[in-house]
Amino acid sequence: MAMTAGFLVVLLSRADAADAGFTQFIASVWPEAQAAGVSRATFDAQTSTLEPDYKLPDLMLPGRPATGAPSQAEFVQVPADYLKEASIARLAAEGRRLLEKYRPALTKIESRFGVPATIVLAIWGRETDYGRYTLPYDGLRVLATQAYVGRRKDQYRNEFVLALKMIGDGEVARNDMRASWAGATGLTQFLPSEFYKHAVDFDGDGRKDIWHSVPDALASAAQQLANKGWQPGLRWAYEVRTPANVDCRIGVPEVTKPISEWLREGFLPVRGQQLSKAEQAQAASLLQPEGIYGPAFLTTANYFVIKEYNFSDLYVLFVGHLSDRMLNPQSFAMPWSASTQLRTADVEAMQRGLTRLGLYKDKLDGKAGMQTRAALGAYQKSAGLKVDCWPSEAVLRSINAAR
Repeated sequence: MAMTAGFLVVLLSRADAADAGFTQFIASVWPEAQAAGVSRATFDAQTSTLEPDYKLPDLMLPGRPATGAPSQAEFVQVPADYLKEASIARLAAEGRRLLEKYRPALTKIESRFGVPATIVLAIWGRETDYGRYTLPYDGLRVLATQAYVGRRKDQYRNEFVLALKMIGDGEVARNDMRASWAGATGLTQFLPSEFYKHAVDFDGDGRKDIWHSVPDALASAAQQLANKGWQPGLRWAYEVRTPANVDCRIGVPEVTKPISEWLREGFLPVRGQQLSKAEQAQAASLLQPEGIYGPAFLTTANYFVIKEYNFSDLYVLFVGHLSDRMLNPQSFAMPWSASTQLRTADVEAMQRGLTRLGLYKDKLDGKAGMQTRAALGAYQKSAGLKVDCWPSEAVLRSINAAR
């Protein structure tokens, strides 16, 4: 019994120390908040009872294992799971209904920003299921916690300050600032910095209300894409059949050439789609989300603009394909494979190994994105393995054994 009591004392002491550290952290933010225009009254009212949420993912807690969900679904699910046909079909059907319901506003949004109505609807559908999904977290608490013990403290420190400013400026009530675990808020999920850069009062009521006004939320999403370089009239990607001898190592943004050149090399648009001369002149990169398995795409500049909204390739594929499905019922021409995905920690270990071998120079984030897949293919080539650019336990064991 004494051991149990002692153990509890240790736990409580650690909690008290952590909370004292959080209190000191909050106090340290005040000069930055003041410089951003946050009043002392707002700062005290919003932070006096604020507590960290140590169950959030992506935290760096000394002496503790990782807590909460392992990561975003985009990076731990294989494409067949993330891009479920039933989900996309349901969202596409609802998107077609909303396309008619909000037709006047969407027509004006497309005219003003050059972003197709179906693209902004697809973002809304993916982010919050067209507003049906209630974001589960107190946004201010999330941002404060991530700024205090998250992996990206500096970024979130600024977001926390701007969240206080949003409340102080009357942009949003604290109760309405519901957020994802990463702190994004509103119908189309903006971080506070994105709100101040891109939010639009499109319905003319004097407020940039991305929480309740559908026109404001969709116009704000469109403005964010436009501000990040969206090119009107350009598709996001083309699904293609690859030649049998395709080298999956070239599936990186740095390998970009006119679509006409890809066509000459044997890449064929699916279902016999004919591309105009203007389309063939556009620059594109190869994307093979499952390495040599599953569908392949030629991605345009607009693909990477959507990727600025969310860095995951699967997110962009979901949004782009959902946008297409609102106008055309056809699914992907090639089926996704039955591949399995390594745990985030294993992918990060793979990245460390590839870095040690001089094949990978990007960040160690446990996410099997374009650069990781290309580096993996380079290793497979050098080791005499099958080059499929897909992370597997067998390849991880080989990399760990390589010196």
